[in-house]
Amino acid sequence: MYLADRTWPELGDYVAEESLAVVPLGSTEQHGPHLPLATDHLIAEALAREAADRGGYLCTPTVDVGVSPHHKQFHGTMWVDPPAFRDYVDSFSRNLSYHGIDRIVYVNAHGGNTEHLREVGRRLREDEVAFAVEWMWDESIPTLVSDLFEHNGPHGGPKETAMILHIAPDLVREEKLEDARDGGLVELSDGDLFVHGARNYYDAIDNTENGVLGDQTDATPEKGERLFEAATDQLVNLLDWIDEKDFADLMAKPHVDPQPGSRRS
Repeated sequence: MYLADRTWPELGDYVAEESLAVVPLGSTEQHGPHLPLATDHLIAEALAREAADRGGYLCTPTVDVGVSPHHKQFHGTMWVDPPAFRDYVDSFSRNLSYHGIDRIVYVNAHGGNTEHLREVGRRLREDEVAFAVEWMWDESIPTLVSDLFEHNGPHGGPKETAMILHIAPDLVREEKLEDARDGGLVELSDGDLFVHGARNYYDAIDNTENGVLGDQTDATPEKGERLFEAATDQLVNLLDWIDEKDFADLMAKPHVDPQPGSRRS
């Protein structure tokens, strides 16, 4: 069920029985010469809507702009500062809780969002507003990703290329796949990432001239479909697991005994 397509009475029927929402989040940032800037939020929305439909859950509109200042040198990249992003996600999550949603899965397809979504989840849990967790699609199926691609690359690589070939093939510039590979960094370990134990980079351009990593020529629509189906299965399983839990069991555990002040007269 997609929230924005429904009327308010229809949503009332949902929250009268269910209390879980799926929130897709991505970015609008460079993904090399072969993929659109929409790559991350396209993947997040496709997975979130498919899993919500299969499981009978509520999916919200997508957050298209995330924490992406590390791609700022490339044309078109948009970003918000981390505090603004955290406060925005926290605010609309509390809005969802007002309508009866007390379990939220952030379906995330952008690594720059991860630590901030986890921080928001901690805030909401500490306040006992909602149980909110961040889910990253490729981290749910690491073995499959490794099996399919020799050089999968953490950004703009064959795994994301394959996913977009499956989700939105018309947006992939297939004639640019070799350029993406040859102008980027095929193997991250070949880069000069650390100096005497210190990570010496902040931006993507510090490692790769065209902004991407991995061997994009290894991507196919068929591999994208396998990734999509496997990740969707994992997401549905997560949604069902959270939905079946008692809310109290999802909240922070109490302080160990003896309780503070319990022996004071």
